[in-house]
Amino acid sequence: MTPGPASPADNQNGEKAPEAEQALREDFSAVPETGLLGRLIAKAGTVFAFCFLISMVILLMEVILRYVFHSPTLWAHETTSFLTSVGFLFGGLYCIARDKHIRVVLIYDSLSHKMRRYFNIVISLINCLAAGIFAWASWQMVKRAAFAPDGSVRFEASGSAWNPPFPAFTKIFLLIILILMTVQFLILAWKYAVKRPDNNV
Repeated sequence: MTPGPASPADNQNGEKAPEAEQALREDFSAVPETGLLGRLIAKAGTVFAFCFLISMVILLMEVILRYVFHSPTLWAHETTSFLTSVGFLFGGLYCIARDKHIRVVLIYDSLSHKMRRYFNIVISLINCLAAGIFAWASWQMVKRAAFAPDGSVRFEASGSAWNPPFPAFTKIFLLIILILMTVQFLILAWKYAVKRPDNNV
């Protein structure tokens, strides 16, 4: 059999052209306005994506142990719930860094590049304020989940037979994510404010 025609992204050796490789890398990278923090978040996305893969493996193992060997585990359900919650929480931050979150663009798309820049500044500041308020509320939960009334460290547990401290860990991770969101939106507002008005946003 003869090979099919090479795609435009392929070079004469059948390898991907540098332009195609660059486009693929950019598709999974942070937008420039997010700065160093956004680039770090985008790179960490691969690590947190493994939370879902590990959860799938654990659930598959649990099904086999439960229905084939009649020996279910105590930890599978709570572990997968924790891993997926961590993955979803980080996913919100990851979407901000890559500018891939869901948005209503009915008005935004009709604006000029100059007006979009102003809108981006205002939207980023509003989101920064909202994330900061949620971070403060999250801290109130963390204080109850990670500390006893006397101030000593005491992680909230699930109350199950296994009783892991996953509820406390999830709330602490949520606080960290919301703090990073607040900082990320502040960086976005600053970057959009100092960006040249004649540049596309």
